[in-house]
Amino acid sequence: MPNIAALLKQEIVRQVRKELRAETLTLKKSLVQHRTEIRDLKQRLAVLERQPSRTSASQPRATPLPTQDGASPKFRFRPAGLKKMREQFELTAAVLASILQVSTQTVYNWEAGSSRPSQEQLTKFAILKKMGKRKVQATLKQQSDH
Repeated sequence: MPNIAALLKQEIVRQVRKELRAETLTLKKSLVQHRTEIRDLKQRLAVLERQPSRTSASQPRATPLPTQDGASPKFRFRPAGLKKMREQFELTAAVLASILQVSTQTVYNWEAGSSRPSQEQLTKFAILKKMGKRKVQATLKQQSDH
């Protein structure tokens, strides 16, 4: 005669497996659906990445003004950077103002960040920065001798 405890255990295991099989079947179906959605989204992303961006094509690109030698300056204005450049070149605000053909107060306003220079003046900054300290000092000396 079979042991009632063993039979009860077998029946419980069978019922649990049956319930688990039903649960995992729904999970497997949803997993397949999610994988299909992911595949479709990846395909759409690949197509969109191959297309040229419409927003960048519709917006005109800002081109910096060319310098005297024809090259475009890549100069980003920062008030602290202007002050640092002026101090590196050992220029007073008045001398820098005369070079840029603006007032001394305008230079102080730029350094304080209360105003910003025009594109033309930014081009002059870029030219000045490319010249370097020695060349700027030599140019100023020549101008003062004349």
